[in-house]
Amino acid sequence: MSATSRPSFAWPFAAFAMLAALLVPSLWNGFPFIFPDTGGYLARPVEGTLGLGRSAFYGAFLLFGQALDFWPNVVVQAALTVWLVVLTLRCHGLGDRPQLALGVMLLLAIGTSAPWFAGQLMPDIFVAAAVLAMHLLAFRLENLSTLERAALLAVIAASIASHMAILALCAGMVIALLLLKAMRNRLLRPRLSAVKFALACGIALALVSNFVIAGKFAFTPGGESFLFGRLVQDGIVARYLHERCPDPSIRLCEYKTDLPAIADDWLWEAGTPFNKLGGWKDYAPEERRIILDTILLYPGLHAVTAVQATLTQLTLFKTEVSLNPWHNVPAVGMLQELAPAVMPHLRAARQQEKPFDLEVLNYLHVPLAALAMIGLISALVFSRRLHVKPETAALSFSVLSALLINAAISGVFSNPVDRYQSRLAWLAVLAAAIAALAAMQKTARKPLAGHSADLE
Repeated sequence: MSATSRPSFAWPFAAFAMLAALLVPSLWNGFPFIFPDTGGYLARPVEGTLGLGRSAFYGAFLLFGQALDFWPNVVVQAALTVWLVVLTLRCHGLGDRPQLALGVMLLLAIGTSAPWFAGQLMPDIFVAAAVLAMHLLAFRLENLSTLERAALLAVIAASIASHMAILALCAGMVIALLLLKAMRNRLLRPRLSAVKFALACGIALALVSNFVIAGKFAFTPGGESFLFGRLVQDGIVARYLHERCPDPSIRLCEYKTDLPAIADDWLWEAGTPFNKLGGWKDYAPEERRIILDTILLYPGLHAVTAVQATLTQLTLFKTEVSLNPWHNVPAVGMLQELAPAVMPHLRAARQQEKPFDLEVLNYLHVPLAALAMIGLISALVFSRRLHVKPETAALSFSVLSALLINAAISGVFSNPVDRYQSRLAWLAVLAAAIAALAAMQKTARKPLAGHSADLE
């Protein structure tokens, strides 16, 4: 057999190494990482019910891996991440060298939050997956095979069905792409048919999956409760109650002096007024009423706090995993009830047995992500002056738009938390790496001055 006909094992080896790199943290932990919300997701298909902010579709995905301690779930999440990164590299002219792809993945595994979300039993990794898939369909459609286009569409639909925040993010990105197209920018020319169809498929899958699993043709409930919690935290609800109470038509007047200071306490503490008044099932109508009333009464205050929340969320992107065993008590309790067979390995995991601190990683993760974001802004704003390739400028636009839209959604409709932005921050590092590699490739291909003359 000639050397040219020998089979190459470079790509299979690189693919295995990239997958392993993303799974290192969860393997070191001894169990996929859990979060306080993990049990709430798994309960949805087991109980056949809808719950506050807990996707039944993602719960069914967790159920698929339960028999093997949920390892199939994190392997699928990591494999999906590897495929999307490699596909993105290829669509930007960097996909012909497995060692380069492995190098980029090692950068992401060491320098970003990517492996911590890929190895966690939460839909957070699908936030970034949806963004990459939408970018590729909008800007690199001509580089994709029919099968790849269908797979990306499926990724977007499944991501949307996994969390309502991803639905809002994808809808926001479609709006951003529509605005970009209306500007008739000759450098950035998105194609919208595929992304709009993917958004529609995601909406349909979210509704249909909830109907199949829980018997309700509805979205995952609780959106108004998360927003209300943020209004409690910002003092808007307290001001409203001070001006309106006593009022027998407002049930919350009874508890106007008992409002918590933090949005998460409003939602999750057992003794808060929210839970005393019936939680998301019984109190949602009054939440909606108060939200609308306060928008009409204090539009300026709403605008100011919304902008503040968005800007605050933009600055919060530390890698964050739930490492306090007390925080994970709700998940452990529900898994004990719903999946008792996994408990020996779960309880023996470092996350429960020997808690560790990720703060040391953020000495690298935070400045690297911040520098990447600055680089993407420069590549987009000064694209003509810096002779940035159109596909590089398009990737910068997609990632920066996603970061801004996600900050607005998370900050305004919930409350600013590091985790909400860190699950996307690793895309900035990926995009910056692609921009740097593309620039190096372009420089390497330039003929030396006078070279063409020498050839004549």
